[in-house]
Order: sequence, then C-alpha cells, then structure tokens
Amino acid sequence: MHDLAAGVKRFQQHVFPAKAELFAGLAASHRPDTLFISCSDARVVPELITGSEPGELFVIRTAGNLVPPYAPGPDGVAAGIEYAVAVLGVSDIVICGHSACGAMTALAENHDLASTPATADWLRHADASRARTAAGAGGAPTVDALVRGNVLAQLANLATHPSVARAANRLTLHGWVYDIPTGAVEELVPAGRPASPAA
Repeated sequence: MHDLAAGVKRFQQHVFPAKAELFAGLAASHRPDTLFISCSDARVVPELITGSEPGELFVIRTAGNLVPPYAPGPDGVAAGIEYAVAVLGVSDIVICGHSACGAMTALAENHDLASTPATADWLRHADASRARTAAGAGGAPTVDALVRGNVLAQLANLATHPSVARAANRLTLHGWVYDIPTGAVEELVPAGRPASPAA
C-alpha cells in the first residue's frame, strides 16, 4: 500500500496539475469513443497500450477477457456493455486477449481448478473457445491458439447482447491480441470480414 500511496501523491503533485483542464472538462462530460474489454491481468494496461487519455476508453476487465453470452438477470459485464453502447454511445468495441494469459493457459493445459471453484465456473464461458480451437488444431490447442480462438469466440458472444445488436449499424467490433514481450498488437479478423491493422 505504501507504493500506491506514493503513486497517488505523485499523481496529485505532478500528473493532475498538468492535466487539470482535461479533468475539469471530464467532471462534466463522459463521452468515450471506445469500449475496451480486456483481461484482468496486471500486465495488460489498456490506456498504456493504446496511448489513451483519461475519458477516451470505457474499460471492462475480466479474467480471460470473457464476455458471457447475453442472458436475462443481473450481470456486471452485460451492464457495462449496455451502458457503454446505449448510454455513452461508443462507436467501437475492442476485445483484447494477450500472450501468456493465465486463464487460457489453465484451459489449454487442463489445470486442476478444484481449489478455485469460482474461477473454474467463470472459465466455463470459454468452453466453446476451447472446443472450437481444439477442433481446428486437430487436438489439444496451444495457449497461443486458444488466446486467439477465445477472442473470436468472445466477439461472437458480444453480438448476442441486445444493446450491441440494436446498434450494429453504428458499431465496429475489433478483436486484438497483445503480445507482452514485444508490445505488438495483432488484429484478428472474424470469418467474412476484411482485415485492418491494429497498429
């Protein structure tokens, strides 16, 4: 906690004063252009990767960058998506996976998750990703293949959300994979869509 407190102090003394005008504007207006859905992994920092300023990204982070298919009932991920699309009016949604993802490693390598039942239950949202990737690989998928297959599967899940379906004519969905050791960002292209580079 000492490091966090020191970071807050540096923010208040150096960062905030340099951006005081930006923060004053943000106090009265919240209009991000992009919903960015990424993994909870501490090595993945959406604002840093994209060079975004405060107010430019609406961020949802989940273990494995998973987006459960829409279902009625309380769901924090669904609520975040709905708010970003229907209220904030974002024009783009990025689902960003990453290299060496712990969630995808656990699935690809069949880790025993008995001691973490909530994690095991959550990762069932990637069962279709694992099955699809394994079928395409002719057997057990590699972690890298599963990371990519999972991003594409989560894009498909995202499309099941009513707010996304209603705004389909003004929304662009993107699938990215961030490579931690090189900083590279690869855009994945779902079948039937033309490629456009992420960076």
